[in-house]
Amino acid sequence: MNGNDRSIVGLVTLAHGMVHTYELSIPIFVSIWLAEFDTLQLAGMEVAVTQATLGVIVTAGYALFGIGALPGGIVVDRVGSRRLIAACLFGMGGAFLLLGVAQNLLAVAVALLAWGAAASVYHPAGLTLISKGVTERGTGFAYHGIAGNLGIGLGQLVTATLLLVLDWTTVALVLAVPAGVAGLYALRAEFDETAGVENVAADGGGSEAGTGVDSFGEFAAASRHLFVGAFAVVFVIVMANGLFYRGVLTFLPNLLEGLPGFEPIALSAIAPGLDGGGTLNPERYFYAGLLLVGVAGQYVGGKLTDRLPPEYGIAATFATLAVLALAFLPVAALGIGPLLVFGALFGVTLFTPQPLYQAAVADHTPAETRGLSYGYTYLGGFGVGALGGALAGAILTYADAGTLFATLAGIALVASAFAVVLIHRERRAGDATEA
Repeated sequence: MNGNDRSIVGLVTLAHGMVHTYELSIPIFVSIWLAEFDTLQLAGMEVAVTQATLGVIVTAGYALFGIGALPGGIVVDRVGSRRLIAACLFGMGGAFLLLGVAQNLLAVAVALLAWGAAASVYHPAGLTLISKGVTERGTGFAYHGIAGNLGIGLGQLVTATLLLVLDWTTVALVLAVPAGVAGLYALRAEFDETAGVENVAADGGGSEAGTGVDSFGEFAAASRHLFVGAFAVVFVIVMANGLFYRGVLTFLPNLLEGLPGFEPIALSAIAPGLDGGGTLNPERYFYAGLLLVGVAGQYVGGKLTDRLPPEYGIAATFATLAVLALAFLPVAALGIGPLLVFGALFGVTLFTPQPLYQAAVADHTPAETRGLSYGYTYLGGFGVGALGGALAGAILTYADAGTLFATLAGIALVASAFAVVLIHRERRAGDATEA
């Protein structure tokens, strides 16, 4: 990679890691908010705070994270990636500053909405910057993906560790600082945003090279064209993946609290010299570890795309996730040792579909609307998928954890079934071509 490539990759890996650090720190705070807030004051009404209530609030922030991706892809073509990435970083930092001074759950909700709006523009901006500015584009995307998963895992570990010695509002304030520093770096970093454009043009356009539409009429026509083809099937798979992902992760730390082996441990019992009544919460570290092993899942999914059509990998992976979801609680009942091993397998499998469905999008969309295709992909995965948090909260409030995991298994089976539909569609197309 040349100097321009390294400068761009340095920025996008930093920003991508931060986006997912903030994204997955939120579920760690959820269990604290459940204990701290009893009611939500809204428009003169008083609403009791339950898992369902928090599920809706968290879902709203996550939904904006996805919904904003589509307009973000349009804006990046007008203002450039650097400024949009900087705005994303400053916006996320400001949102966590607001979270750090929140005195009630309504302020928390506003902060989460602000975070979702700010974070939503990152993926179209970052992916466009790599596709247009990096000459070794494949390597750039590889580092970008790894950074995202490291942010997902290590960010939660940092959050959980800070919570050992600080209250949650102080932790939110501390977390706000790196985003502000990274935003300043984004404004000062030197690189050419279009240095790789000739490379992109030479191979017919990159998979994240832009929407290729210049008016609302073209946008509407291209969208209609996408959704009458195989992309409509892929879009259902992407939505199911988002629902499963949010559904299992939003309340996972809270679910683990009540399991054998996850009882809080007083810091004084580990280090007798430590006072202050602090406790170590094992579920937060299990959660961080599960997310961190997702790096291996990304690697496995990427390797699978090199060895077989992605729809086969999607079908197999989601069928496996359905089995794992049904097995989660029975394995947890066996004790913390078996659950640690199971959690590693679950974490790897959870992140394996991402490179598979990204490859499926590329396989089943025309190059000239590839950017638009990925905009819809993030809208489906992060926007519609955000409803998984509200669904999980409602089920845990009005039913139980067994019902939640059974529902998640059903969602995974839907994704697997639609992948099978895609396989049969491809076989029919191949038979027609041979005839």
